[in-house]
Amino acid sequence: MKLLHTADWHIGKKLHKHELREDFNLFINWLYDTIKEQKVELLLVSGDIFDLANPSSEARKQYFQALVKLQKLNVKIVLTGGNHDSPNMLNAPSELVKLLDINIIGGLPEKLEDAIIPIQNTDGETEVAIAALPYLRDADLRKASEDENSEDRKQEVLSGIKEQFEKAATLCLEKHPNIPAIAMGHLFAAGMETSESEREIQIGNLAAFNANQFGDYFSYIALGHIHKPQQVRAKVPTFYSGSPIPLSFSEFDDQKRVLLVDTLDFKIDSLEVPVFRKLMIIKGDLSNLKQKLEDLAPHKGLDSLIELILKEDDYNAQKIVDFEALINEFKTEGYEIVKHKTEFKHKLQGTAEIFDPQSQLEDLKPKDIFSKIMETQDYDDDSKEAVLDAFQELLENLNRTED
Repeated sequence: MKLLHTADWHIGKKLHKHELREDFNLFINWLYDTIKEQKVELLLVSGDIFDLANPSSEARKQYFQALVKLQKLNVKIVLTGGNHDSPNMLNAPSELVKLLDINIIGGLPEKLEDAIIPIQNTDGETEVAIAALPYLRDADLRKASEDENSEDRKQEVLSGIKEQFEKAATLCLEKHPNIPAIAMGHLFAAGMETSESEREIQIGNLAAFNANQFGDYFSYIALGHIHKPQQVRAKVPTFYSGSPIPLSFSEFDDQKRVLLVDTLDFKIDSLEVPVFRKLMIIKGDLSNLKQKLEDLAPHKGLDSLIELILKEDDYNAQKIVDFEALINEFKTEGYEIVKHKTEFKHKLQGTAEIFDPQSQLEDLKPKDIFSKIMETQDYDDDSKEAVLDAFQELLENLNRTED
């Protein structure tokens, strides 16, 4: 039997207020073709189906449309909840979708055996057992105590994760002896490379789980939560499939993947997901940024999203104004600037650096403070006079308001 492992769909995700709805639709279309071409019989989705615990109606519609589309291939589907998901929301239609060979485990069941799912082949024989463990929340792993410290809590969480996987392995062995077993999980394993789009879990990622504690019973462990695809050092093949589309600019250079596993010999193939939308980080000083933006060639398809970073040696207010104008005037077809920031090598000095340490704040007048700061800036005389006049006007307006 061939199975395909993916995770972290984050349906409903917005990248700096930019909808990624079409990106997900294109991924599902590609996934459909891949499942059909590779003759995949089982699809595993290891958590974070949605980006929000209470997803929008549009996100829920996308989710059900994706399941309906994929189920047309008669593929069996197992989905587990992640730290972004609401267990109750995911579980709500679980009895109905079981009729379509779709199993959903939104949160840890009261009886762990309910998370052990036998998968049958076309001959009606159990081919593989899935221990579909979702994201394990604090309440699943430990009992709260007022006397415990953070280290005690961390150890309880780690011990709880280890215990749940051990119990799942025992149940698979008891219920399905001589049948290979696969575990699903949604957690932070020690030593993994993270991205900006992942929310910290299990004590702010301090409770990083040692993957050797998964044990050696499972033939494959399909993990979710980390968005960069990577293998985990463990006693058995253990992988994060990663998110299928980039969810932050920190993932702009990642090659997204899904993992194809053959239960005959547990050979693992990594299948590259096409780049549907390009994320770009463009850095430089003002003149450099202008040139780089002018060099961009127009293109069709999904807009490439840009993070623009102004890097200058010295703080200069005029350059910030020009930077904002550059962003507002940028209109090249096929591109959109959705994030921007400024970085100055030499930071703007504050009053603590400019005035004598013995100076008292109440003894300083606003205009004196502003004039001192202006002396540290690289303005010509006319610009400096104009800025000081503008400050004086603002100060007078403020005083009138207070009066």
